[in-house]
Amino acid sequence: MNNQKQQKPTLTGQRFKTRKRDEKERFDPTQFQESIVQGLNQTGTDLEAVAKFLDASGAKLDYRRYAETLFDILVAGGMLAPGGTLSDDMTRTEYCLFTASEDLETMQAYAQVFNKLIRRYKYLEKGFEEEIKKLLLFLKGFTESERNKLAMLTGILLANGNISASILNSLFNENLVKEGVSAAFAVKLFKSWINEKDINSVAASLRKVGMDNRLMELFPANKRSCEHFSKYFTDAGLKELSDFARNQQSIGARKELQKELQEQMLRGETLKDIIAYVREEMKKTSISEQTMIGIVWTSVMSSVEWNKKEELVTEQAIKLLKQYSPLLKAFTSQGLSELTLLLKIQEYCYDNIHFMKAFQKIVVLGTLWYVFEEVILKWYTESHVAKGKSVFLEQMKKFVEWLKNAEEESESEEEEGD
Repeated sequence: MNNQKQQKPTLTGQRFKTRKRDEKERFDPTQFQESIVQGLNQTGTDLEAVAKFLDASGAKLDYRRYAETLFDILVAGGMLAPGGTLSDDMTRTEYCLFTASEDLETMQAYAQVFNKLIRRYKYLEKGFEEEIKKLLLFLKGFTESERNKLAMLTGILLANGNISASILNSLFNENLVKEGVSAAFAVKLFKSWINEKDINSVAASLRKVGMDNRLMELFPANKRSCEHFSKYFTDAGLKELSDFARNQQSIGARKELQKELQEQMLRGETLKDIIAYVREEMKKTSISEQTMIGIVWTSVMSSVEWNKKEELVTEQAIKLLKQYSPLLKAFTSQGLSELTLLLKIQEYCYDNIHFMKAFQKIVVLGTLWYVFEEVILKWYTESHVAKGKSVFLEQMKKFVEWLKNAEEESESEEEEGD
């Protein structure tokens, strides 16, 4: 047996060389900035040459790491300090967006520079959106001319789908709104957007990011009304935008009204009270009877859980419509309202497959005593919509023939009486 004490292993303190790529680089944009500024000074106002320089430089310079620096230089000529002022200790260039001519053609050319750069280096896309959001928050630090150029550029980029409309969230910043900066910027932005595309492009983009109902927030709370918005943008030459906002407000009001109507039905409010409430809302919001009957119909049909069996759903629907017939009758005092109701029934039966076979019975048994025969004949001959047309016309064929015969008999009896 070996009595000698076993030696324990020891750490020798040997140093391993760290590979260069594993060392964390210090963030130092100075050299990057000097390279970009030098290149822009050489290309000058030739934006085609600028685009080529940026394309080639991406292979040598770290765009991914210094994206914010790159965009700051292209927009403002140098790195921006918080608030939007240029950093004093950094190299600058006089060739940038803010020093360019304040006209739409030049801004379109700059939009092309950014578009080419981001198409070539796709990873810059997110950083570019973040840059635009930041620049919008810095608006107070820029001159009026700089804001105008940025607004035109942003409108063009939005129109062409280069950035998401979610960047407009920055314009709802309280300080920008309070001082009127947001609204003035929005005028230039939407003008260039509509000039590039149209109001439908604006509407679609705003809806996509849930901002179609938020445009009023460009104004302080005490001026946040449809009237003020409409006047401000109409006077600025943007009647299309004020009409869109008014329409959105109206849609919002209708949704709220429908929600309240359904809640009243669920609470079991009397039909008399519901009718009084609806009439009051019609006065307040200037909603026409034709629009209102559509809201009432949808509310009534959404107030119950429908049976999944076709043979039972018809009976359930007729029972419900008889229950709410005073409400439906109250808002079908005109021929146009009656026709609107028939069209709503047609669309509903088409969109809800269990109701496809129920259309004729719903019309005849559920609504006939307050929808006049001539309106049904008008719907049948010329005013129906395409949805389920052949199915529903076939269902109504015998009833319409009976109506026509009854009308002819009535006319011949009148002639005999004369």
